[in-house]
Amino acid sequence: MKKALSLVLALTMVFALTSLASAEVTLKLSEVHAEGYPTALADQEFARLVNEKTEGRIKIDVFLGGTLYGQETEAIEALQIGDLAFARVSASPVGSYVPSINAIQMPYLYKNAAHMWAVLNGEIGQNLLASIETGVNKDGATSGIVGLCYYDAGARSFYLIKEVHSVADMAGLKIRVQNNPMMVAMVEALGATGVTGIGPNDVYASITQKLIDGAENNWPTYQNMGDYQAAPYYILDQHTRVPEILLASKAVKDSIDPADWAIIEECAKSTQEFEIQKWAEKEASSEKIVRDAGTTVIALTDEERQGFEDAMSGLYQQFGADYMDIINQIKEMGKDF
Repeated sequence: MKKALSLVLALTMVFALTSLASAEVTLKLSEVHAEGYPTALADQEFARLVNEKTEGRIKIDVFLGGTLYGQETEAIEALQIGDLAFARVSASPVGSYVPSINAIQMPYLYKNAAHMWAVLNGEIGQNLLASIETGVNKDGATSGIVGLCYYDAGARSFYLIKEVHSVADMAGLKIRVQNNPMMVAMVEALGATGVTGIGPNDVYASITQKLIDGAENNWPTYQNMGDYQAAPYYILDQHTRVPEILLASKAVKDSIDPADWAIIEECAKSTQEFEIQKWAEKEASSEKIVRDAGTTVIALTDEERQGFEDAMSGLYQQFGADYMDIINQIKEMGKDF
């Protein structure tokens, strides 16, 4: 009788463990951009790969167009407390939680895209990506978020309701920027006012309602959000190249079997080249749409661009003083591009 009971208990435990191992876990991913945007496509590819590689154990629901969180800072806060598993965000708001990330998004830092990717995929970029999870802020607290991989977001330029050719022309303008103190300071260095708290999906309305005079972003966002119709002057200054980052919640990571988490990390990194290719295609098509619509694209002269660069030079000391060794390494690498 005892042997039979023991056998039943053993079989029950095996069944329970097998059921647990095969149970499907559904996790959420937040994305502010709409269906078809390069990062949205990468999110969906990431979800597909994870589901395939874990043999259905992990399913990721991708919420596009800001339907889950309209602002990336909101998504990051949800990641920190474990209410959200993944979010694709710009590196800019991450800098508010992990200051060292500011080192890779200083104004006029990269010679071109190839220079940036050499940095991000090299020792500098990968160490900074790892530091999102392991680093501590000035208060000694960890971020609660995990960096999985970088995505492309091209170069950011200003777009405005009026023509601009110089720093003097920027005076008094109200410009939407990302939720990052350095980005606010960057605009203020030009004599303008940096406005935060406006999500990417709300920029168009904010311009038409005259709450702001413009914003700054890449070709695809400028076109995709329809902002080119509200602010028809695109100032091709390319002041920053701010990569996107696919983030995860540290709390969620700790709840996942380590073997499955290794698969998640592998899948994330494998989507980087996929997104870069989709980005190149979208950037070209967006620029064509904007130019064909009659938008005024202003290519600054070398002298005009230098004026913008000189005005922002103080940001290196203000926000990059603790990371000048990294910044100098990045600039040194630029000599090869």
